[in-house]
Amino acid sequence: MIEWNQILREEWYSSEKPDELVVNFATSLRKQNKKTRVLDLGCGAGRNLVYMASQGFEAHGLDTSETGLNSTKERLRKRDLKAYIAKGDVHLLPYRDTYFDAVMCLFVIYHQKLAGIQVTISEIHRVLRKRGVLIINFQSKQSHMYGKGTKVERDTFIQQAGPEKGIPHHFSDKQEITRLLKDFQTTNVKLRERKSDDGYFESRWIVTATT
Repeated sequence: MIEWNQILREEWYSSEKPDELVVNFATSLRKQNKKTRVLDLGCGAGRNLVYMASQGFEAHGLDTSETGLNSTKERLRKRDLKAYIAKGDVHLLPYRDTYFDAVMCLFVIYHQKLAGIQVTISEIHRVLRKRGVLIINFQSKQSHMYGKGTKVERDTFIQQAGPEKGIPHHFSDKQEITRLLKDFQTTNVKLRERKSDDGYFESRWIVTATT
């Protein structure tokens, strides 16, 4: 948590523009023509949570970082938007069973070992209602970061340099994702790849699934 409190002070991690995945996800949810309760799991500095609140969703955000949560609250206040913010751990979500219509878990779940990822996915499944929707992403083994840093277990490395120094990254292939989401009805798995502004190749799995 100490690392994330520091990281979320950096400009790159405190963007106010929502990810295009979230914009598209919101569009998809609106087609259901109903009020939707959405959890942004690992909401960070709040860019995606604020967007969902601005679109009329009942938005909930959870994070371990005080820096991120304070930023989120301030952004909501400036826009006169309402959302429900909580400090908590991705391994034990402070919500009752089947509480949410949708969960977003973006750029978050792979910052832990595989066993932790499995626990988090189990918790997501628990808090989603029947036919609830999940959007989640995983680091791909095609990423330029794969194999760099200190190996702590198979396909998991702790970064030794850069903005996420000291943070673990787990990398998955499609077969592993299928196993991790075995209790879900996976609807779409695809790679999102691009070259970053500083010339590095980024590769992540984007998954949407239902319970």
